[in-house]
This record gives sequence, structure tokens and C-alpha cells, in this order.
Amino acid sequence: MIRHFLVSWEAVSEGRIWTLITSVFSHNMLFHIFINMFVFYGFGMTLEKVFGPYRFLRFYLAAGITGSIGHCLVSTMILGMPEVPALGASGAISGVILLFSLMFPKEKLLILGLIPIPAIWGALMFVALDLWGLIAQSRGSTLPIGYGAHLGGALCGMTYYILFVRKKVVIKQI
Repeated sequence: MIRHFLVSWEAVSEGRIWTLITSVFSHNMLFHIFINMFVFYGFGMTLEKVFGPYRFLRFYLAAGITGSIGHCLVSTMILGMPEVPALGASGAISGVILLFSLMFPKEKLLILGLIPIPAIWGALMFVALDLWGLIAQSRGSTLPIGYGAHLGGALCGMTYYILFVRKKVVIKQI
């Protein structure tokens, strides 16, 4: 598990590049996988219907790899700890959330199951929380959350929207 399913800058630089994707499919706590899959189901079902299963799978894998790269870069360049491993689908899920929110910005999300807000505001709050968490981590916080992975996945969702989705929407409107 440690050699093949945990991603870190150290693992990738040693040649275990496959950990960029295998880490996305590994979790160490039931609660961790439950939260990831709950969110994935909520946002991913819509995107899978819009894109079809193969295009959605390609996006999800790209977001997962980008999240893993984000973790590697942040843990090395900002935290100065290239050996810190990460696992989980959170980076890929962040990409799914951002892409959904950019495609459907006015769709209502329920914060804590009660407070309705537009999807784009929810996504911006999520990114802001990750930026705040990363700043706290860089100052010594020891929360075991992969903020770099979250932000990397979110960047992938935003980039995918700009490069592949937004243009198609504009072309259809003309």
C-alpha cells in the first residue's frame, strides 16, 4: 500500500509515477471514502449525463492526476516536506465540484443541508477554505488534509471548463 498507493514528490521522483493515479483510488478511513463518494455522486451524476461515461471518466482521471501533482508541488515547494504522502479522491472530487459549478452556476446547493446558495458561491467558498487551510498548513498546522490536492483538482476543473466546455456553449449560442 505505502509503495504503490500513496503519492508524494519523493515517490514520483523515485520513478513510481503510477502513484499519481493509484492514490486517487485508495482511502484509509471509511468516513473519508464515504464523504468523497457522497459528494462525487451528487455532482458527478449530472456531469456524467452531460458528457457521457467515457469523456467524464477521462476528466475525472485528469482531475485526480492534477490533484496528485498539486499535492506533490505544495508538499515540496510550500511545506518543504517532499516525503509527505497523500491518498484519496478529494483532488478529483474538487475538479468535479468546480466543473459542475462553472457549468451550472445558479444551481442551488444546501450548506449543512439547510442553507441554499448558488453552486458557484459554494465552489468559491470551497476554494477559499482550501487556500486558508493551505496557509495555515504552511504556518505549522498539522491537519491531515491535502489542500494542495484539492486546489490542483479545482484548477483542473476550471481549466477543463475554459478549454473544452465554455467554447462549446458560446458556439451553440451564436
